[in-house]
Amino acid sequence: MKGKQLLKEKVIKNIFLLSSLTSIFFLIGITIILFKEGLPLFQEINLKEFLWGKSWYPTYEPAEFGILPLILGSLWITLGALIIAVPLGVSTAIYISEMANPKVRDFLKSSIELLTGIPSVIYGFLGMVLLGPWLQKLFNLPVGLCSLTASLLLALMAIPTITSLSEEALFSVPKDYKEASYALGATRWETIIKVTVPAALSGIGSAVILGMGRAIGETMTVLMVAGGAAVIPRSFLQPVRPMTATIALEMGEAVVGSHHYYALFAIACVLFVLSLTLNLTADYFLIKFRRTS
Repeated sequence: MKGKQLLKEKVIKNIFLLSSLTSIFFLIGITIILFKEGLPLFQEINLKEFLWGKSWYPTYEPAEFGILPLILGSLWITLGALIIAVPLGVSTAIYISEMANPKVRDFLKSSIELLTGIPSVIYGFLGMVLLGPWLQKLFNLPVGLCSLTASLLLALMAIPTITSLSEEALFSVPKDYKEASYALGATRWETIIKVTVPAALSGIGSAVILGMGRAIGETMTVLMVAGGAAVIPRSFLQPVRPMTATIALEMGEAVVGSHHYYALFAIACVLFVLSLTLNLTADYFLIKFRRTS
């Protein structure tokens, strides 16, 4: 009986190991393909012109492959999303963790988790038929598909990530900290603001970074509602085109082996490096939070 148990544990362990190795294998494969198809562009264009060029006209003669408007478009709508999502997400997490009674807590957690299961195309559709026209009338815009529309929808998509991870960080703060605060005469609100939140700050920071990664990597929603203009953004009421939307829009038109084709893969490489940096930063904060909790 003991031998069967050991064999069963060994089989399960090997299955988990195989799953982990498979994930690593696919990640390495994706990385190799991205850079294999993206790097040939730099035989014709130097990296500085690609990253800092202000014009994206891949079908012109001569073609221009400056992706600065695309990078800034991605960062611009992500910034707008974070301005909305971070206060709402962290505030909701504080309420769920520290103030809500068990029934309300369970209802809110279930509702927030439900938001993560909604397909991004649904958010994009709602933005096109409801939010975009409403913003167009509200601000008297030529078109309602702009940075603000995309930011509002990305904020709605990022809130569940920020709320769930922030609530977990707040819940993990040792009760001794709170009890010591109460013993010194602090009120419940003072304890939350001056003790609980600072103690969970690394975890909250990780949640914000992962929420940012969720927003900056979104494709379908921004493709539908951002406006599609490859220009440097100067206002949230202006249409933009993020990197993800550019890849989705133009990959079907690009001739395999052309400069345009390689340029789209090079954009994917930039997006990959940016997303990897955000995830590594989030992991750093998460590890730091676990060590201090």
